[in-house]
Amino acid sequence: MSDWDETCDVLVVGSGAGGMVAAYTAAREGLDVIQVEATDQFGGMTAYSGGGMWFPCNAALVRAGSDDTMEAAAGYYRAVVGDRTPRDLQDAFLETGRKLVDYLESDPRFRFVVFPWPDYFGKEPLARADGRHIVLEPFPASELGALKAQLRPALAEERRGEPAPEELEGGQALIGRFLIVLSQMPNVRLHRDSPVVALIRDGDRVDGAIVGTGDAARRIRARRGVIIAAGGFEKNAGLRTDYGVPGGVHGSMAPPGNTGTALEAALAIGADVDLMDQAWWSPGLLQPDGSETFSVGIAAGIFVDQKGKRFVNETLPYDRAGRAVIRAMEDGLTLPYWLVYDNRDGDMPPVLYPNIPFDDPAAYRAKRLWRTAPTLAALAQDIGVPADALIATVERYNGFARAGHDADFHRGEEPYEQMFTGGIPMGPIEQGPFHAVAFGLSDLGTKGGLRVDTAARVLDRNGAVIPGLYAAGNSMAAVSGEAYPAGGNPVGSSMVFAWLGVRDLL
Repeated sequence: MSDWDETCDVLVVGSGAGGMVAAYTAAREGLDVIQVEATDQFGGMTAYSGGGMWFPCNAALVRAGSDDTMEAAAGYYRAVVGDRTPRDLQDAFLETGRKLVDYLESDPRFRFVVFPWPDYFGKEPLARADGRHIVLEPFPASELGALKAQLRPALAEERRGEPAPEELEGGQALIGRFLIVLSQMPNVRLHRDSPVVALIRDGDRVDGAIVGTGDAARRIRARRGVIIAAGGFEKNAGLRTDYGVPGGVHGSMAPPGNTGTALEAALAIGADVDLMDQAWWSPGLLQPDGSETFSVGIAAGIFVDQKGKRFVNETLPYDRAGRAVIRAMEDGLTLPYWLVYDNRDGDMPPVLYPNIPFDDPAAYRAKRLWRTAPTLAALAQDIGVPADALIATVERYNGFARAGHDADFHRGEEPYEQMFTGGIPMGPIEQGPFHAVAFGLSDLGTKGGLRVDTAARVLDRNGAVIPGLYAAGNSMAAVSGEAYPAGGNPVGSSMVFAWLGVRDLL
């Protein structure tokens, strides 16, 4: 065709970790790259995240003296994920992470460091309490210069107006470093406010895409291929309903551009999907604006349902806790449920990492999301649960706390749970006044998406490769299936399959 507005070798859709790896790798290998981002800022969900990668036996872990083995890591991963996803995809992820670290660290602008973080199924025999988790080395925010305005801020800065940090770390460091590097590469063009709305084919092969809408729409040709790493569809209420994803857009932590337009473009040409009712879950602390925010590190208190009873181990890794909430909802749990705690550490919710700081307690109380009463009976009346049931639940839990063993839900028995509580995961609820905080269901993004092979090539509904089309990250059906094996799996798998896709089209 001759009516192209722009031409490149590789069109990268999305600017989270996967998109950045794809654009960087293709450009480093000499290809002409256009990277498009649907919103006005780069970074996607990665910019909000801890930016960790679960890459067993990588160079950073080896430098730190880890005695882990690939056999142990693979044994753990396979035990947790099971057969919900193809074994060859799992193997591709497991085997490629450390190779990708070597590739990136061969560029002196990238260096990774260990960030100890326990595996999320701590009772599995091959789980590691110190984890297999790394992050990019932090660096001064001043290195961004004028690019700072193009980097999606961290949640606290974006949604609560917190001051911008002087040092970038986690997802901010990861995206910030890639943004600096890509901006210096002459064969990379970065476009913001550029959602992909349709894919263009030449015969069976994907040849490019329509980017933007209305008068801003333009046709971009991609001679080698299109890589979709545009996040999930968590901000699209219609798609969530169509595919039966629990929760709602108000509970997702994702940026506003994660509406699944690129996914829909792939579906329109016959791409296959999997895991479409799945997400990366978490209990969600209700906010005054009606949203529910991902919360990590429940250090005290218990969750109770509308009957005044516990229904979950409150200190589980967040995805496992979120899935327990969903199971309870299927059994009749109504939202909100409540985190009940006492006044031993004051009235602030005992959530160590709420992601959005509690900067205005009065706003929560005005919306009746935080409540306080002098007795448990009075608190029960205020939150609408049977007083006798709540009192009995607290008394039973207090007995477990004093004995050091939770016979109902086994709270505190895994390394992850002990990390946030100083090794004391249960404390009695007995010092009034008593408090309750409203919770719902949150997610870090959907994990259903395009089916791919071990080269990240998108498959059609007959299982055949769609030439010229690749996917990674939350745009791809998650390699971990219905499990969240450890911190760093979403970002790490996104980076791996983006890299594999580029290696295939070179």
